Amino acid sequence: MKRAGVVVAAVVTAGAATAAVLVAGLPEAEGGSTDPGATPPATATVARGTLIDSEDKSGDLGYGDTTAISARSNGTLTRLPGAGATLTRGKALYRLDNKPVVLLYGSLPAYRELRSGLEGADVKQLEQNLWALGYRGFTVDKEYTSSTAEAVEEWQDDLGLTETGRVDPAQLVIAPGPVRVDSLAAAKGDVVQPGAAVLNVTGTTRVAAVRLEVDDQRLVKVGAPVRITLPDGSEVGGRIASSESVVVPGEGQEPDSTALDVTVAFDKGKAPKSLGAASVTVAFTAAQAKDVLTVPVGALLALAEGGYGVEVVEGSTSRIVAVETGMFADGKVELQGGGVAEGTVVGVPS
Repeated sequence: MKRAGVVVAAVVTAGAATAAVLVAGLPEAEGGSTDPGATPPATATVARGTLIDSEDKSGDLGYGDTTAISARSNGTLTRLPGAGATLTRGKALYRLDNKPVVLLYGSLPAYRELRSGLEGADVKQLEQNLWALGYRGFTVDKEYTSSTAEAVEEWQDDLGLTETGRVDPAQLVIAPGPVRVDSLAAAKGDVVQPGAAVLNVTGTTRVAAVRLEVDDQRLVKVGAPVRITLPDGSEVGGRIASSESVVVPGEGQEPDSTALDVTVAFDKGKAPKSLGAASVTVAFTAAQAKDVLTVPVGALLALAEGGYGVEVVEGSTSRIVAVETGMFADGKVELQGGGVAEGTVVGVPS
């Protein structure tokens, strides 16, 4: 049996372009051996290993999304923090009419005046913060009691505020944790109205921000591990913390497009401390196939009846066997079926 002519085509699987060989007029998968002169000029050995479908993408070091902090009442800004400052629970984000606007931790925004007789999740949130700041004498629950009011008066005295035992929501900013001042939106001495932007903050933990095309959606699974290469060439681990779709304005006459903004968190203790703004490379893994049989993609033959096969070489003879393909990655393809085993020699058409 003479070998048929071959045509080279492209196979695109899982976003990676690889080469395959299309052969016209192949015999059935169970066809017999060929004569000695028909063996392929190049061969490869079926190997067992792990295939990883991954791609490297460029990202930037930063601190995550920026949140604008706005004034809740009228007044003159008498003190502002510097850009880059880190503020923690109980500290003043800024001072309005020389009164501190204090950072507390939580998830529920301050939306009403808190005073004796009230109940609710916001009361418990306040009490949790007071307790964490060292104020005692009350039970941390959802009830604002006279004991809570006494602790608030002590707190207000320490802040230099009038001891009313009531908490004005305009004097609070609630955040999930410590914040870093990214930039100022106003200047000391400015007179502000409710809703006026005062400053912009971020979290305090370094993250990597990566913008991906929508076609790269397969790479993004929140919680999935990644590898991050830092500017000095060192590599550390991380995970995908979040992903959101964003609209990217088109330039000139180009239409707007959609992209994915991905935030990557570093593994504990691995976030860089000394680097400022810098670029990093993030290796995303879309899929992984462990302990599978693989051959170079170039060993695949397209069968006339459909599907793929490989040419098994046995000494000076060869035969075509049909196989099922799995993952494509790094120029290799996963093989199943056809009696192919680890160590089998297959042809790689030139």
